[in-house]
Amino acid sequence: MKINFRKTNFWGVAADMNSCPPMDRPELVLSGKSNVGKSSLLNSLVDNKKMARVSQAPGKTRLVVYFDVDNKIYIADLPGYGFSKAPKDIREKFTKLADQYFTSGRPIALTLHLIDIRHEPSKEDIQMLSYMNMQNIPYFVVFTKCDKYSKLQLAKRLSEQLDAFEIHDKAHCFAVSAEKKQGLEDLQDAISDYIFPDGN
Repeated sequence: MKINFRKTNFWGVAADMNSCPPMDRPELVLSGKSNVGKSSLLNSLVDNKKMARVSQAPGKTRLVVYFDVDNKIYIADLPGYGFSKAPKDIREKFTKLADQYFTSGRPIALTLHLIDIRHEPSKEDIQMLSYMNMQNIPYFVVFTKCDKYSKLQLAKRLSEQLDAFEIHDKAHCFAVSAEKKQGLEDLQDAISDYIFPDGN
């Protein structure tokens, strides 16, 4: 079954696990650092520049933001980590919310973990990938902001990142640019095929 990403609507936000939508469909989770470009990727995936508000101040999203996609899945955009200027108690609150999400029993079908391809692996990114591996949480690694490189430079940089993160399953890694719509169609197809492998 192909997911029509253009048929996406804002569902609402959740400040705690009791505020999340019904567990009646698979969920695609977006995770990553606060400035990695999650909102930009979401807007590009659904072909709507206004769907997710792209903040100029990383770390402002302190809730789980939900989107209904084609009446088939929910996209759950988790609070980012790393660069928020929020007070420590608030920062800890939304970090805890993100942590709880993966142990809540939510119907998580797939996580897109976003990494800025220009930067060296962060401690948080390495910890997140390690956590998902240990917990058997299915995920794709999505390297963002790939338009900053030529095709040759991108291939070299991607190889360096895969080695740095010790990623062996290259089939589930994607290099995208929200700005230039690079790699988005492949990512959309891969999401559809992974969540609905039998076409249903």
